Amino acid sequence: MLDVAVIEDPAVAEVSLDPVRARLLAELAQPSSATMLAARIGLPRQKVNYHLRTLEQHGLVELAEERRKGNMTERVMRATAASYVISPTALAAVQPDPERAPDRLSARWLLALAARLVRDVGNLVTGAAKADKKVATFALDGEVRFATAADRAAFAEELATAVTSLVAKYHDDTATGGRAHRVVVAVHPSIPKE
Repeated sequence: MLDVAVIEDPAVAEVSLDPVRARLLAELAQPSSATMLAARIGLPRQKVNYHLRTLEQHGLVELAEERRKGNMTERVMRATAASYVISPTALAAVQPDPERAPDRLSARWLLALAARLVRDVGNLVTGAAKADKKVATFALDGEVRFATAADRAAFAEELATAVTSLVAKYHDDTATGGRAHRVVVAVHPSIPKE
């Protein structure tokens, strides 16, 4: 089972967003049969089987094992990933484009950047999985509490200067065999944990 799977196909995204199917995906972090799932979520086994077949057809669940029970075979299913992310590629015609309104201080531009990040890293992860390779990435996550809006603005300016300096130091257009990497740095208010 993958930690995170990226959904790029619109049909798969649609299937995964159905509330019953989303609940089944969550339940299938631990392998279960339709009978076991039906008892847990309060639906008839036949209805659970219908949803499981749809999820299986779209690659969101897979057969974990088959058990013989008398003259029947019980199929035990599991989710193909612990969690899923829907790539903006699934909504290709209306996916956000940060080039439309590049405003470093706009929350909507930050959202468009985040969508591009999900799309690009999703494509990389999918391609790497097909090639049975790893993707070289780096991420940094932290939290800072600003005393004032002026401090936040000063921090943003210093951060921009530092990142611009690092990019200028290491960027080499002439590197034979070099590979371009995208750098995304974001600062936004934290959402309190519930």
